[in-house]
Amino acid sequence: MWLIARRTFAEGWVRLTATLLAALGSIALIAASLQFALRAQEAVAGSDASEYFRADVLVRGGTADPGDPFAPPDGRIRLDRITALPSVAAAAGDAEVAVTASRTDGRGIMAAAEGRTLLRPWVPDPRLNPYRLEAGRAPSADGEVAVVRHLSRAGELSVGDAMTLTLPHRAHRVRITGIVTVQGRDAVAAGDLVLAPPEAVRRAAALPAGSWQGVWVKAAPGVPAERLRGELARELGGAATVRTAGSVRLAQAAAASGEGASIAGVVGMLASVAIFVGLFVVANTFGALVRQRTRRLALLGAIGATPRQIGRLIRLEALAVGAVASAGGLAAGFPLAELIVRLFARDGFDVSAAAPQTGWAALTVPAAAGILVTQAAAWRAARRAAAVPPVQALRGTAAESRERSWPRLLSAAALSAGAILLFGVAVAVRAEEPPGPDRTFVVGLMIVFGAMLAVTGLAMLTPYFVGPLGGLVGRLGALAGGETARLARATITRSPRRVSSAASSVMLGVALVASVALVTLSAQDRFREAGRQVMAAEHAIASTARTAEGAPAPLPRDVAAAVAGAPGVSRAVALTRTQVTPVSSPVPGAEPLLVSAAGQDGPRDVLRLGGRPPAPRPGEIALSSAVLERLGLRSGQDIVVRAARGRVALTVTGAYHDPSHLFADQALVAQATMDRLDANAATQAVLVRGGSREALARAVAGIPGVRVLGRDAYVEAASRPLTRALRATHGFAGLALLLALFGMATTVSMSVAERTREFGLLAAVGATGRQIRAIVRWEAATVVTLGTALGLVIALGALTLLHVTTGSSYLRPAPPWWLFPAIAAAAAAATLATSALPTRRAAAVPILTAAATE
Repeated sequence: MWLIARRTFAEGWVRLTATLLAALGSIALIAASLQFALRAQEAVAGSDASEYFRADVLVRGGTADPGDPFAPPDGRIRLDRITALPSVAAAAGDAEVAVTASRTDGRGIMAAAEGRTLLRPWVPDPRLNPYRLEAGRAPSADGEVAVVRHLSRAGELSVGDAMTLTLPHRAHRVRITGIVTVQGRDAVAAGDLVLAPPEAVRRAAALPAGSWQGVWVKAAPGVPAERLRGELARELGGAATVRTAGSVRLAQAAAASGEGASIAGVVGMLASVAIFVGLFVVANTFGALVRQRTRRLALLGAIGATPRQIGRLIRLEALAVGAVASAGGLAAGFPLAELIVRLFARDGFDVSAAAPQTGWAALTVPAAAGILVTQAAAWRAARRAAAVPPVQALRGTAAESRERSWPRLLSAAALSAGAILLFGVAVAVRAEEPPGPDRTFVVGLMIVFGAMLAVTGLAMLTPYFVGPLGGLVGRLGALAGGETARLARATITRSPRRVSSAASSVMLGVALVASVALVTLSAQDRFREAGRQVMAAEHAIASTARTAEGAPAPLPRDVAAAVAGAPGVSRAVALTRTQVTPVSSPVPGAEPLLVSAAGQDGPRDVLRLGGRPPAPRPGEIALSSAVLERLGLRSGQDIVVRAARGRVALTVTGAYHDPSHLFADQALVAQATMDRLDANAATQAVLVRGGSREALARAVAGIPGVRVLGRDAYVEAASRPLTRALRATHGFAGLALLLALFGMATTVSMSVAERTREFGLLAAVGATGRQIRAIVRWEAATVVTLGTALGLVIALGALTLLHVTTGSSYLRPAPPWWLFPAIAAAAAAATLATSALPTRRAAAVPILTAAATE
């Protein structure tokens, strides 16, 4: 059987080319997704590199958030209180300020893998200094900095070059004096570091002289870290949080690995769609192979081959396809992984700091997956081949053998039940879980996998749709095509499985394209609509750089003053934001809140928030209705929050809502309150009423890295973090669509080869080449009609379920009028393009060749 399989594969490899490419593409996606996951785990902000590796104990002023090891402390600590203890050998003050680094041309430099760019003090004491100079020297004066190697590579900077640091209140031009690594890594767990002289960092962090956010401590010889931690905790009391440096390093590594795993999980989910398409394509191909070789398989049975041997023959051919696809997919996975890395880096998640992975998992898992995918796809074809009776050798190959209906119907029913079960889980999750991105992600995941099962179930039922639809197409075609349409109708109704194989590939491709298009258009339209509703300002000043989430990076706050005096400007408001954690909420363990402020007089004239909240006065906080309900609070109640400058008591002044989720999604305070919470709160944008774009551009011409945006442009830029997953989906959906086209091309090509004798006999009785081509085209019309109709039903149904289960107004089943006709036209064009060459081959079949076929 192996010899027969090898010969069959060698003879038919041309017909299997598209299938090989589809299987190879699926394996390449598996390999690339695994590469990305492994690189994310390693490079997610240098998860196994820490600037604390030389320290024994870390002292942080005030309290530290135990759930976020990267959060800055909310208090201050004096360095001299630490150095006075006899158990301390060395100590260094620490502070961090989130900054944006820009090249000399104003373009921002993206931090490594979901991390931030932080301004930190250079540590002069060699007993604590974790930074290894790879080039240059340490910074020693104001305006000098050293940077980690990832930042220098990402920004194409070297020693002696200048760059701009956007600080919370101003932009500062600095010169690079050194490039460093930490434990051999290009970045650390927190992201990219810019190292400046300690006093320069202290001033940037707005700290009093002698005070720091934290202190790194080296224990005296013979003093264990845990003992020193206890002594410092007793000495400082409740004024500081004291931890061993080792525990902080472990917490940071775990948090960074979790971020990498979540991103890799999203990539894996998207890749699973392409893998599903690959399974679909290979299964269709081997089904067509069995139909095409019915007579040969029957002859093998007639000369003594057992059904088990015939089934093994098909599985051996699938093994050959899987082996070739695995080898090619592994090779193609590396450049495809680089493409995925670039795709995510463009939106803020940069894992290029990690090298390509060549371990056993990166190589063996995709290879094994290739074998399993092709074997699973060929399983049903092998069972069908084993069931071919020897008497079939006496028949022609034009007609399909009848098969029992109940196994197909039972399988379709089981798949539909599985899809309904997953949809039910999505509904249950919505009922049980509170609103939020986690609930939306789980619900979306259930809907995606449920839609996959529904697509498979519909594909199994397509032979039952082919007969009536083929009859309808034939009747309509008879009016225009005459006898050729009637012949096409006869072949369609006689061989429904052949037509349904091609139609299922079209259905899959249409479902993929339509689903992505529907979700993307719905989200974009809703953001645009809600943004126009909320943003009353005509212009926004935003940064040209982007954060790790893809949104515009923070601006220096002095931009507002620069544009306030521009001609025609009636109001210029800095929209600032920080994060606080409720510590006195009735709900224990409340999640952090994003608090926004829009000038001293509130957001009037620049934002139209729902509920018309009054401008909060100093000491007050307005909460969105969803947050108010989640925290169990009411208007007039007091709440204590932990912020960057310690604990602050606030009074809830009312409820509102921001339907755009872009400006003040959770909480709103006055600017004076924001200064109490965080003196270095990030300025998201400057919202401007009045003035012209040209006048505003002239006002900010001297500030590097800023731009003037209109209302729609700013809404689009600010919503990028919320639509990042959709942009990643486009690339995976495109690859999956390409695999579906390969499958359709293979099915049509093999269908023509399967009917060589039929076309030759038609030519023998007087059919012209033009008429034979018309027959194939009418069949293609049936394929397009059936596949497009089912694909659009799947896509619209999936979006409707997403809308119902998530309750999101951003996922509305309201497609524009032109979308479905455009998709139908594209499906028709793709089908005609893939069937063009097989159609020409069908018309060119010689009569003698037809007589010589099986």
